[in-house]
Amino acid sequence: MIQLYWKNATADVVGDEHGISPSEMASASEKVAAAHKAVVAQWDAGNLGYAKLPTRRDYRDEVMELVGRYRGKVTDLVVLGIGGSALGNIALQTALNPVTYNLLGDAKRGGPRLFVLDNADPTLIGDTLAMLGRRLKKTLFNVISKSGETAETAAMFMIVREMLRKRLGDKFADNIVATTDPEGGVLHDIAEADGYATLTVPGDVGGRFSVLSPVGLFSAAMCGIDIDALLAGAARMAERVKSTPPAKNPACVLAAVKYLMYAQKGKPIHVMMPYSNRLTGLADWYKQLWAESLGKETSRSGQKVFVGPTPVSALGATDQHSQIQLYREGPNDKLIVLLEVENHPREVRVPDVFAGIDKLAYLRKVKISKLLNSEKQATEYALARSHRPSVTIRFDAITPKSVGGFIFLYEFTTSLAGELLDINAYDQPAVELGKKATGALLGLDDSTTMSDEIRKFAEADAEYLV
Repeated sequence: MIQLYWKNATADVVGDEHGISPSEMASASEKVAAAHKAVVAQWDAGNLGYAKLPTRRDYRDEVMELVGRYRGKVTDLVVLGIGGSALGNIALQTALNPVTYNLLGDAKRGGPRLFVLDNADPTLIGDTLAMLGRRLKKTLFNVISKSGETAETAAMFMIVREMLRKRLGDKFADNIVATTDPEGGVLHDIAEADGYATLTVPGDVGGRFSVLSPVGLFSAAMCGIDIDALLAGAARMAERVKSTPPAKNPACVLAAVKYLMYAQKGKPIHVMMPYSNRLTGLADWYKQLWAESLGKETSRSGQKVFVGPTPVSALGATDQHSQIQLYREGPNDKLIVLLEVENHPREVRVPDVFAGIDKLAYLRKVKISKLLNSEKQATEYALARSHRPSVTIRFDAITPKSVGGFIFLYEFTTSLAGELLDINAYDQPAVELGKKATGALLGLDDSTTMSDEIRKFAEADAEYLV
């Protein structure tokens, strides 16, 4: 189960200047209630694609059909994708499988090793493919791209396809699964021509909202994650945030706190700090969801607004020894969202040693989970003492159900935030210029206008080269 605790963002705890007063929350609640009504109306009208995913049996079934075909027959699974086609895969694997998963033997692991190639980095690609070596015949590549035109993914796919074709001959298509638009597009057409197995990228779901679709479910299920429990947890949260009155609704309260901190309290930076290494992937997933959804130049009416809280990730307790100095004594421009785990997947206890060293006596026989959660509570207290607001999202345990619930909670909160900021939370127009510029530099566009302009911009001016 997921719970939200927000007392440490109130004026009672961090003061009137940086905390939320009862009157401010009451005022925001009217806006949040209207936002909630608007988002639910979109949901009921069938216009909120991600909201359907927890109960889409067809997507779940197509994933499990392919899992049944490949699991037990492949030793390695390599995902080719970027952004929303990769971060969800990484988040689920990091949260729900052991940190040593890829180091376990094939029999003990029970599923393929998972590698996610999410950047056009020659070392990342080259080292991973070289490492597969003789296991290539039993390696499955899942290329994820709605259109097939995303430059980074397309380049990696072309490399892999040619390598498989040379090494495996006519059977190379058996080692590729394409997750793409089922109706058309470059990757769809190649998949049909070559004969790949395919999975669906939903047409009504943006990449950053797609983790609970075949985009994220296939690699999870292949690696032994219970996707039925994952979807059940998301469905439970979906019902909770849809039907619960705003005052007791975790998504509404979280959206209200984040909106007030951004719009009224001078807190444009929203840090997510999990106190669990397993939840670091979810923090990275959150950064794309929050940044790409809410960072917008124009409102829905076309006015210039330049809005968007900046998402940052940290790790407790590691970053208590790096970032917390800034967060406590630097500019008071941040809301800290702490992720707390009540029951960790594994426990370790400090041994009863060094009895004669008084300064280490407090650590003897202590559970590491108690140490970590004490560090979280200490950080919470230290932030409050410095008038720095924070909220906590509590996991009873890191399970498929709780992870599914967290994912849907943040997706719905993002929709509410889009309403509160009066922007379109589902497009990403600013991403397109970079894509076009990359294509121009590589010769995609016959026109040389953009490429010439970029090259002039990129030329090093000796006056500024030191």
